[in-house]
Amino acid sequence: MELSVAKKDLLRLLSRVQGVAEKKSTMPALTSVLLAVDGPNALRIAATDLYISLLGRVTADVQKGGSVAVPAKDLLERVKMMPDGPIHITTGENAQTTLKAHGSARRYTLRGLPGDDFPPLPAPAEGAASLALPVEVLRELIDKTRFSISSDETRAHLNSALFEWDGDLVRMVTTDGHRLSKMQMKVAGKQASAAMLIPQKAISELRGLCDEVLATWDGKGEKPSLQITQSGASAFFQAEGLTFSVKLVEAQFPPYQQVIPQNADKSVKVPRAAFADALRAVSIAASERNGGVKLHIAPNQLRITSESPDSGDGFDEVPAEYDGPALTIGFNAKYFLDVLGALGNEEEVTLSLFGELDPAVLRPVSNNGDRDFLAVVMPMLI
Repeated sequence: MELSVAKKDLLRLLSRVQGVAEKKSTMPALTSVLLAVDGPNALRIAATDLYISLLGRVTADVQKGGSVAVPAKDLLERVKMMPDGPIHITTGENAQTTLKAHGSARRYTLRGLPGDDFPPLPAPAEGAASLALPVEVLRELIDKTRFSISSDETRAHLNSALFEWDGDLVRMVTTDGHRLSKMQMKVAGKQASAAMLIPQKAISELRGLCDEVLATWDGKGEKPSLQITQSGASAFFQAEGLTFSVKLVEAQFPPYQQVIPQNADKSVKVPRAAFADALRAVSIAASERNGGVKLHIAPNQLRITSESPDSGDGFDEVPAEYDGPALTIGFNAKYFLDVLGALGNEEEVTLSLFGELDPAVLRPVSNNGDRDFLAVVMPMLI
């Protein structure tokens, strides 16, 4: 293989795909990226961990075809150190790969693997159901829900996000058993209906893919969209020459509709920023074991307190619109702060409550038929 490629194009795509490659693996191909000539003017670059994969193309001046797999981290570090301009890439015997800067003496040699040793990448079946979704919509779905994905990889049904579309509605739901978040948005046009459970690592890579696509948009014409295809046990996300695929989680997501309390008899409206600031301040004095704080709700008043046998007490209050009976209920402050952080652009939120042992529901006041967010937070005994 022999070709020349612009450093900025190569670096941009390598930075994107290297997050997919494994950091450590007994299979060298999984810690590598594939470089493969794709016609007279293109270089195909891909990485996979056998569960998720990312493939893209950059324009290249190809002198000789071929393919090679080289260590992802090593290649990225060396390309970063190259001077701006074209990089000449050649492969020799035993997949030895050389990078040479045009007009400079700087050169690197990498020991790689034959391209044929790289795992084959999945492809969607012809005619599989698909959804055209604006990239900004997918990014917001992820931003509003990913904080409540469980970090426990042994619980696959919680270490993932449920992504659903139904007609003109798309939604993402996540839960770790202590809190739940759901974001639902209306999109133009009638779409297919499906549901998929996307693992946490794939959600993080999808978020990066959204940023990558939006960064290359010049702000003119229609906003970029993703073509999302569900095919067998995998899902495919395609945009701007990038194809991201993920093996979906084969597990049953909890029946989230049954978890969301209905018809709350107590509703408190509070300013989001002030509520978050008070929670952060009071939680400093909370017990390190559980991070618990108490919310004391009374007419037009929300008080927040914490107690710790080691560090003392904390107290603050925020203005609130409320005219119901007094109630005191305990929560993990971090769970509320995660929600309020995800709602960073909102001015006011509504806190719906039932009783001392019942979960709370947090919603932005700006909810409407086109955009609907809610978070459920379980109480705790303090």
